[in-house]
Amino acid sequence: ECGKSFRCRSALVNHHRIHTDERPFGCQDCGRRFNRRSNLTTHRRIHTGDLPYKCPDCGKSYRVSSTLLRHRKTH
Repeated sequence: ECGKSFRCRSALVNHHRIHTDERPFGCQDCGRRFNRRSNLTTHRRIHTGDLPYKCPDCGKSYRVSSTLLRHRKTH
């Protein structure tokens, strides 16, 4: 559809979901759906309260690693 190519079939399948709006991974708590399992895993942390990424400088914790990386620049 868009001309992109991928080395791994799984990457192609994940990308294809963008074009088809297929969202096979659903949250059991709120019903929100995602095109990647990893996005569902991150989303589930909202419901569980899991904050696995902890700042070694101040101890503040975050749901996603990118938020921790942004925070670390403040120290």
